[in-house]
Amino acid sequence: MIDSLLCKHIIVIDDEAMIRDSLKQLLTLEGYTVECFNDASTALSKLSRRYNGIVLSDINMPTMNGLTLLEQITAFDSELPVIFLTGYADVSIAVKAMQLGAYDLFEKPLNEHLLDCIARACDKRSLVMENRALKVVVQKASAPGVRILGDTPKMQHMMHLLNTVIDTPTDIMIEGETGTGKELVARYLHDQSIRSSCNFVAINCGAVPEQLIESELFGAASGAYTGATQSRKGKFEYAQGGTVFLDEIESTPMSLQVKLLRVLEERKVTPVGDNKAIDLDIRIVAATKVDLLSLVEKGEFRADLYYRLSLVKVNIPPLRERKADILLLFKHFSSIAATRYHKPPAPLNSEIQQRLVAYDWPGNVRELRNQAERAVLLGAELAFTEVNTQQFGGLSPDLSLSEKVAFYEQSLIEYALEQNHGSIKNTMETLQIARKTLYDKMSKYNLNRDMFTE
Repeated sequence: MIDSLLCKHIIVIDDEAMIRDSLKQLLTLEGYTVECFNDASTALSKLSRRYNGIVLSDINMPTMNGLTLLEQITAFDSELPVIFLTGYADVSIAVKAMQLGAYDLFEKPLNEHLLDCIARACDKRSLVMENRALKVVVQKASAPGVRILGDTPKMQHMMHLLNTVIDTPTDIMIEGETGTGKELVARYLHDQSIRSSCNFVAINCGAVPEQLIESELFGAASGAYTGATQSRKGKFEYAQGGTVFLDEIESTPMSLQVKLLRVLEERKVTPVGDNKAIDLDIRIVAATKVDLLSLVEKGEFRADLYYRLSLVKVNIPPLRERKADILLLFKHFSSIAATRYHKPPAPLNSEIQQRLVAYDWPGNVRELRNQAERAVLLGAELAFTEVNTQQFGGLSPDLSLSEKVAFYEQSLIEYALEQNHGSIKNTMETLQIARKTLYDKMSKYNLNRDMFTE
């Protein structure tokens, strides 16, 4: 997290093209990412509290001068460093700029002291952004509800998407292989949202008999069918104000899909045997482990229902695509199991850690959790004997030296790419190897920079 919050961005604002060009050339050579603007109002539209960089601006400009720019920046982020440049030494303007919160002021022509000032301002911005990020993490950790663990770019991208839509009324489709944690994601969307005080209702569409699923979802009036001696509230109505989670949505009978679509569009439900519709205030979160679009193309799932549910799609990456999270998750599950079974957590030696990371985990997080519980119950030595780890396929504990070296080399390259978010240039510098060498090794281990970018 600290590396990703390193401040290396600078917005340069000056109405003189020669000044902009010379500053961009100088700062780019110093390793900064530079954007140049000839007026302050355009640059202002690029700034927000999320901008991880600093501003280098002229004071005397047409349309909007530097002092007005500073006032507007301070209104939404008083901790964003603004360094002023001026061609006219005016004490009163300098004093006014510092009173308004300018980080520093330099008179043109510029000198080497400007670079020192920029470096200090960037360090300050990095610290501010890091503190803000840590506060968010602490708030999430202390808030009630489920937790989703994962530091890899794919998981961070997924979490960013979840947090973006968490309080919106839109329905959501979750896609993921068996064991990836689809219900966990649905519960996170509920528990961390404004709907958390109301009910979360989970329904497995493949587990409810077809003849009962309609009354289960929509409810039934008294006398609607044999044995219905009193009215029955359906799952949708029971979730009023909250969330309905439809797991294995692909298993929904075609006869019910059209009725489900009507509920989604009208936000009303009519119990079986009743003529009075009930207004609903619910969010629908559906989940599937199959390619639902392929079922649509085969005519096995309604296209209109698919597109209605797929307005926002959340893809949960399988564990084999987020291997950097494996040891973190294993430790987490071990701690939970140790508390539950009143046993010490399972310590893992380096060899077992390598085997955990190298394995593809076809059962995903659920399989990893089971293995962690087994290690706590039986002890790591017994749980990871060859007899008890047949599910690890070709992972032999007796790796050859060349295999161990290759595994270690691949792990180092993956870690460097992970830390540098797929940047080839930064990964080369981290590993201190040539570009061709890095490309050759990435090809050898079937690595692609896109696997590590957001």
